[in-house]
Amino acid sequence: MAVTMSPKQKVYQEVLQEIRTYIDENHLQTGDKLPSERDLSEKLHAGRSSVREALRAMELLGLIETRRGEGTFLTTYQPYQSVELLSSFILRKDGIKDELFLTRAILEKEVAKIAFRDLDEQDLSILEGLLQDDAIKPEERHLDFFGLLFSKINNLLLAKIWGLIEAFSLTAQHFYYDEDFYHDLLSLYKHDQYDEIEDLFHHNIKIRN
Repeated sequence: MAVTMSPKQKVYQEVLQEIRTYIDENHLQTGDKLPSERDLSEKLHAGRSSVREALRAMELLGLIETRRGEGTFLTTYQPYQSVELLSSFILRKDGIKDELFLTRAILEKEVAKIAFRDLDEQDLSILEGLLQDDAIKPEERHLDFFGLLFSKINNLLLAKIWGLIEAFSLTAQHFYYDEDFYHDLLSLYKHDQYDEIEDLFHHNIKIRN
């Protein structure tokens, strides 16, 4: 069943978009100060209550910060703030954690295949160093390992989707593969065994389930 937005919700969304447009048109960057609530209301021709709600939403998402006596400033987006809030609701659904793991594994399987031809000797050396460093925690090793693979495919959107899924995973449980998995994947890269990547992931997903 479709959800119909109330007039108040529509105004609220329009104000959010107007603030986004204002930021872009004025080339505001992290650390820059936004106009006051009153000034924004006048510039955007919107009610102060709608502007106030939009700013509260942006602050909740970690997009802005309010400093007492100074004003409101753009801040570096920290997805974990919003992820932690959303995960407290989303991850309550039965079976959602298994779905989360499977979704992440599918993304990682595809990036492992796409990056296959773009990895050079230096990349392989970095990956091997990650596996040999006992001081690195398993979840950190996982992030660094696949973070390098995502950096090789030059697809920012895919990398951001993976980062969001990974952030949800961290709020639920530290999901990572068995230690042998990373060594096996690195071995496939070294020995040019592209066709075996699918089976490697399939085997590990099957074990997890």
